[in-house]
Amino acid sequence: MTLNYHDVVTADLSSFTDVSEAWKKMGERFGELKTNYEKHVQGVLGNGNWQGQAFGAQQHNASATSFEYGAAKTEALAIASLLTDAKTELTRLQKAVTDLVEDAEKKDYKVDGSGNATYAGYDNLSEQERYALHHDPDYPRLIADAREKAQGWTDEIAKAVKAVDAADQSVKRALTRATSDVSMDGIGIGGFNTEAEGDLSKAGKPDPEPGKKTGGWVSKTESEASGPGVGTSVTGPDTGAGKLGEAEAHADLGRASAEGTLTNGPFSLAGGAEAYAGAKGSAAAGITNEGAQAEAGAFAGGEASAKGRADLGPVGVYGRAEATAGAEAGVNAGAGLDGVQLGAEAFAGAKGGVSAGADIAGIGAGVTAEGWAGPGAEASLNANKDANGTWHLGAKVGVSPILGGSVGFEFTVDPGKIVDTAGDAAGAVGDAIGSLF
Repeated sequence: MTLNYHDVVTADLSSFTDVSEAWKKMGERFGELKTNYEKHVQGVLGNGNWQGQAFGAQQHNASATSFEYGAAKTEALAIASLLTDAKTELTRLQKAVTDLVEDAEKKDYKVDGSGNATYAGYDNLSEQERYALHHDPDYPRLIADAREKAQGWTDEIAKAVKAVDAADQSVKRALTRATSDVSMDGIGIGGFNTEAEGDLSKAGKPDPEPGKKTGGWVSKTESEASGPGVGTSVTGPDTGAGKLGEAEAHADLGRASAEGTLTNGPFSLAGGAEAYAGAKGSAAAGITNEGAQAEAGAFAGGEASAKGRADLGPVGVYGRAEATAGAEAGVNAGAGLDGVQLGAEAFAGAKGGVSAGADIAGIGAGVTAEGWAGPGAEASLNANKDANGTWHLGAKVGVSPILGGSVGFEFTVDPGKIVDTAGDAAGAVGDAIGSLF
């Protein structure tokens, strides 16, 4: 919520001191609990008289508990410090607003409950003085000047109020970050934050804007979400485009996706994730001068995937992870100028898979593996070119009477990247030769 003038001038900040002191005492108490726990629980049980798997499990959990006591102390003391800084900063900025109002009032300007200033210097004039003023040849100029100065006071007050709101948003960000544990230490994500920052000037900084350059790094992010929703579509035949027909239907509970990149010169990181829950089915077929293809498929359940890639010049590595729970079936076949593909699959249950690989100068190789819990079968063979001109070649086979999975391989060839790498190498050789003469 954006603070307005009334919020700022009526805010009571006196409780910040008491609350900050309470958080500080809480942090110190957590430190005492950590010391007592390590001495009277871990220390006693770890005296060597108890051995075995149960002891190992207990000590592992005890270590996590001790760690969280320490993390709780760090978090509480950080919040105490943030509240102290917030009291100082908000008090200073609130006073800047009230000082502006007092200065305006000393110069005969009245400020209303919304922070708007008007000139009140003529309010106490007698009837005779008011009559004389209205007939003064300079009256229009005097009124215009008063209105202009009133607007100036209004703008300055609004600017000061905006500064208070910006500080308030900074405090909100800092407190949210201090209480958010996103590291895998201790018991993992969701515990107390052992890295909580107690300096408001550091912890309250705004998040970097998408595409904004920070140091040598440039970041870009995109995300979208939708659902629930249902829909159908039917198209074709379209003889001009070679499409025999296409039909699709879906009943979505929800879907979401996000992707981002981080680059710094020749080094780049890219990642993405998406998730879907619902049911969908489709069928399509077409014949053009570039080839023929047909496919049909159906799915009901939930699925999610994540992928990441890192590149340094011509060398790159990638990884993908996928998980599916539900039932699906599909067939596809196609042949044309951009490759061939052939495959069929049927599955009911849950499965998860990972892929990993690397490429150098435009030629890559990778492997895929899936674990299945439920009956299913799958076989596929493909060799095709994507929209970026990269060729993908791969095969996959799997069967699961009860509990099994699938394995496969994949190769990629990016002609454009090969040419770029060769050109860079030729340029480097040319520069080296040129340096000799």
